[in-house]
Amino acid sequence: MSVATQLPPAHSAPAPATAPTSGGYLRHVLILARRSLIKLRHTPEALIDVTVQPIIFLLLFTYVFGGAIGGSQADYLQFLLPGLLGQTIATAGVALGQNLNADIEKGVFDRFRSLPIGRSVPLVGAVMADFVRYLILCVVTLAFGVVMGFRFETNPVAVVAAVGLSIAFALCFCWISVFVGMKARTSGSVQGIMFLVVLPLSFGSNTFVDPSTMPGWLQAFVNVNPLSQLVTTVRGLMIGGPVASSLLWTLVWMGGLLLVFVPLALRGYRRRT
Repeated sequence: MSVATQLPPAHSAPAPATAPTSGGYLRHVLILARRSLIKLRHTPEALIDVTVQPIIFLLLFTYVFGGAIGGSQADYLQFLLPGLLGQTIATAGVALGQNLNADIEKGVFDRFRSLPIGRSVPLVGAVMADFVRYLILCVVTLAFGVVMGFRFETNPVAVVAAVGLSIAFALCFCWISVFVGMKARTSGSVQGIMFLVVLPLSFGSNTFVDPSTMPGWLQAFVNVNPLSQLVTTVRGLMIGGPVASSLLWTLVWMGGLLLVFVPLALRGYRRRT
């Protein structure tokens, strides 16, 4: 006589995640943000885009193009540095999409699905961890700029506000990279796609030159460019000038980026995992 025995399947589906409380959600976000920071600590070369790259851009544009564009390197540095802060903080978000795409390829997010955490926690945790990278970028850029001769012409409160606004904008802008990271087939393609987005916004802005020298159709693009609004605000907070209108449009753009790309990124994440 034989006895029928039911064995568990060799590959069972991961248990569905339970909905966490609001306190639990924040705790899970911080835990996964800490995981991203630990990864960063073990791969310090991943900080090159927020440490070495801004320095190279400052040296290159100030000493190679500064005399021709601004009349003197010193005058151009005063104009360039606030703009460069906005430009580099936008490009720094590219790495986030690449890292998330690589984690999906390695099956890391399949493991997250089996944990009792909110479905959006891995993405939000990764974005929160990028706060540290953006803070490092701001400190390095401003410190090296001061060494080169840049001088703040406002007050410390305005300068801190400029740094805080830049980081907040970066945390909103990086959701484009998160969305691309969810949709791209490989991590290598994320960088190419994101440069198609970031480069026109960076050079079609008031970061490097006065838009009044541009053709009319390009000036129209510069005026609505979110990076132009950010740069105008940061420039005003650091060296003086009106900021009310540009600050309002920067906040509008930040809200629009979150409204559009956070749902798209979460939808792409659900389909990939």
